[in-house]
Amino acid sequence: MLNKNRSVFSRLKVKNQCLYKYFSSSSSTGEIDVPFTNGSTLKLSTGRYARFADGACVATLGNTSILSTVVSKTKSASSSFLPLVVDYRQKAAAAGRIPTNYLRKELGPTEREILTSRLIDRSLRPLFPHGYNFDTQIVCNMLAVDSTNPPETIAINAASAALAVSDVPWNGPVGAVRIGHIDNEIVMNPTRKDLEKSTLNLIVAATTGNLVVMLEGFANDILQQDLLKAIKLGTKEAQHIVRSIEKLQKSHGKSKREYETLLPLDQNIVDSIKTLSTMKIREILSDFSHDKTSRDVAISDLRQTVLNQMRDTEADINLLQDCFNSHLRQIFRDMIFETDTRCDGRMLDDLRNISCEVSLYEPLHGSALFQRGQTQVLCTVAFDSLESAMKMDPLTMITSGLKEKSFFLHYEFPSYATGETGRAGSRREAGHGALAERALLPLVPPPRCATRLTAEVLESNGSSSMASVCGGSLALMDAGVELAAPAAGVAIGLVSRPDEQGHIADYRILTDLLGIEDYMGDMDFKVAGTKKGITALQADVKLPGLPLKVVMESVQKACDGKSKIIDIMNKCLDKPRQGRKENMPVLEEMEVEVHKRAKLLGVGGINLKRLYVETGVQITPIDETRYSVFAPSQAAMDEARARIDAALTADRAPELEFGAIYTAKVVEVRDIGVMVTLFPNMAPALVHNSQLDHRKIMHPSVLGLEVGSEIQVKYFGRDPVSGQLRLSKKVLSSPPPAIVRKLDKS
Repeated sequence: MLNKNRSVFSRLKVKNQCLYKYFSSSSSTGEIDVPFTNGSTLKLSTGRYARFADGACVATLGNTSILSTVVSKTKSASSSFLPLVVDYRQKAAAAGRIPTNYLRKELGPTEREILTSRLIDRSLRPLFPHGYNFDTQIVCNMLAVDSTNPPETIAINAASAALAVSDVPWNGPVGAVRIGHIDNEIVMNPTRKDLEKSTLNLIVAATTGNLVVMLEGFANDILQQDLLKAIKLGTKEAQHIVRSIEKLQKSHGKSKREYETLLPLDQNIVDSIKTLSTMKIREILSDFSHDKTSRDVAISDLRQTVLNQMRDTEADINLLQDCFNSHLRQIFRDMIFETDTRCDGRMLDDLRNISCEVSLYEPLHGSALFQRGQTQVLCTVAFDSLESAMKMDPLTMITSGLKEKSFFLHYEFPSYATGETGRAGSRREAGHGALAERALLPLVPPPRCATRLTAEVLESNGSSSMASVCGGSLALMDAGVELAAPAAGVAIGLVSRPDEQGHIADYRILTDLLGIEDYMGDMDFKVAGTKKGITALQADVKLPGLPLKVVMESVQKACDGKSKIIDIMNKCLDKPRQGRKENMPVLEEMEVEVHKRAKLLGVGGINLKRLYVETGVQITPIDETRYSVFAPSQAAMDEARARIDAALTADRAPELEFGAIYTAKVVEVRDIGVMVTLFPNMAPALVHNSQLDHRKIMHPSVLGLEVGSEIQVKYFGRDPVSGQLRLSKKVLSSPPPAIVRKLDKS
């Protein structure tokens, strides 16, 4: 009985604590407006919704509102990294719509939701304090959406404000803005319609002090100087949001919680690990004969040896391993500063060895193999009819204005690419594929058919997404696609040293990033484009912000690097292939007169369905008389053309002369008129009641017409819309006298 009372008391205590938290937070409601230079206003409010969460904020721009909540566990940390999960969800109800799937409710996340979740994650993660390794979840819930303001930057700002007002330790806030470039002018927070005519769609997330935290965008081959100007102005504009969130945090935010971190190792143990490993680590990292596998094996063996020698200390094995990894990272970075030489022997600006090959397999429409160091990507191109274009979900249509994609890229990163086992498919694949697709999309001409580009990573040692851009560009040109210009991509890295205030005191920029340099470094900045300009970029930063100087230098290094890569690619294939391959699909236009449409289609479109099943040819209407004919090969096109011609010319009726008089035979009597045939092999045509007699009649039987009757009719051509014959009987007879007298009186 005593235990039962204690259990009840415990539940009441927890409930009272929750109620206290609820009611105490409900009185702390606040709202702040952030004006932008373009006249729009971002509204941030907290304290009204989701008061059981550690922090919550609603961000509104125009009629688009996003609720962001943050919850972080208070139990002791169980991992050596931050287990942060960001979930952005679009709701059909927010647009006044009902989902079109079978269950009529939201199912798994769409690609756009995954990409936006990654965007928010990369904007927030660098600002969490080192050692805060508690389970943390941020949920961005779409409350309302219009077709004017894209929701991505709104969600980032909502999540930033929610973290700022919460008690979760975080070194923010950040502000995010979208930048457009229209008529050589920078546009802040462009609307969806503005983006349709903008040559740039860039999102900049920055924190106080004009420090850039995240960049992501794509452009229509924008010049380098225009991009740099947009980044500078975007960083400056983001400061208004940062200052406003700081005011909201100061007036309505909670005090940041205290948290426990893992106790550090005894200094003697740390010194012992350094003594046992320093020389060996330097020896491994200075051995330029190592490749990815052998270097990883050597470091793993050394780590295991050191841990075995330190077992007598009775220290936690995870702490010993973290200490070794931290020391390895420090030596790796120090050696770059000491010699300006990287672990594979390259200088800071050197590229890895690159080789290219196209036309790998005969059945493929286009193919290319791009090898850069130990990163290998196989790209293939497949063409199909426009019916195979990728259809967008309703919410994506509303928020982006994109109904379907006729050009799309699918990126695959199987586990064997890194010599591991595991399941395929991840958020990372969706993000890398979208980046490579955006890099190539501005260069692809307006589509005449659906184009699917696949990029399968066969080996990976860093920068596989940028290798997909290079391989994809070659594969498209191998398929004969008239690209505006060849494109390439390169990843730029960074190693830095902080000063006493935590700011960057010294740094080195690395061109063409290795996998180990990405892991040990401070930045992964991917830039893709042509020799002339830039088409896509994405910056993942591990530091709590980068100075604009570092960003500017990184963009310059990337532009120099991609130009060198394009020169190498041009030696393999420098322009789209001119000659047709035998297996290439054929696309033609066909014109069919309106009155022959029924012969082409058949009942319920049966003729087109049979043609597709038997020959693979798809016919798609363009307008009332024009059709697009897609055939998988020239042989299939020839067979389809022969079948279509036979169907349209079978039992061809003689051509009728405008204004001529013909003898017609009644084959059917209807309430509205009679169906007649002028020739035995001609389809019946309607003579309406209004064209049978000058008098108004309700049924043809009053004129004594029946099946088999013959009448004289005059031909007035075909209806321009329906293609039906226009026939008249009454024009061949004179009107009755009563009608004549009535006409005379008038």
